[in-house]
Amino acid sequence: MSPRAVSLIVLLTAAAIGSWYLARIDRSAEVDAVPYDTEHRGYYLKSARILGTDADGSLLYEIEAAHAQQETRDRVEFTGVRVHYSPDAEIPWVVHADAATLREGSPRIALRGHVRAVGKSGDDDQDTEIRTQYLELDPERYVAETDERVQIRVGARSLTATGMLASLNDNTVELKSNVRGKIVP
Repeated sequence: MSPRAVSLIVLLTAAAIGSWYLARIDRSAEVDAVPYDTEHRGYYLKSARILGTDADGSLLYEIEAAHAQQETRDRVEFTGVRVHYSPDAEIPWVVHADAATLREGSPRIALRGHVRAVGKSGDDDQDTEIRTQYLELDPERYVAETDERVQIRVGARSLTATGMLASLNDNTVELKSNVRGKIVP
C-alpha cells in the first residue's frame, strides 16, 4: 500500500471516531434532559361527567360538559355545560350554559353565557324557563342566584328583572329589582 492510501485510511478512521464521539456527547445531553415539563398543568377532559353527591354519598346532581380543563389547582373550567339533578332528588330542573367555573372548597357553580334553566312548575306542569347571562348555582342547597338581568317565562307569561334568587326544590323565585312583566290570562 502506498503511503498516500495509508494516510487517507488513517484520516478517514480519525474522522469516523471523532464524529462517533461527538454524536455520543449530544445524545447524553438529550438523555439527561427531562422529556416533560415538571410544572403542574392540570388535566383536561372531553365529554366530561362530574358527579356531585349529598352528605350520604348518594348521587345528587351531574355536570355534563363538552370540555373540562383544570386551570389552576383549585379551579376547573367547563364549556358546553348541562347540570341536572338525580331522579332520586326529585328536582325537575336542568340548567344549560356556554361555560362554567367550579372552585375547590366552594359548593357554587358559576355559569356564564346563555344560561338557561328549565323546570316544571306548579300543578299545570308548564315549563318554567329562566334565562340570564350569569348564574351561580348551589346544587347542594338547590339555590340559583344572579344579580344580572334575568327573564322568566311560564307558558305565555313573561317577566324580566335585575337580579333573582330561586329555590329549585320548592319552585319559588324572588326577583330583586326592575321587575317588568307580561301576563296573559
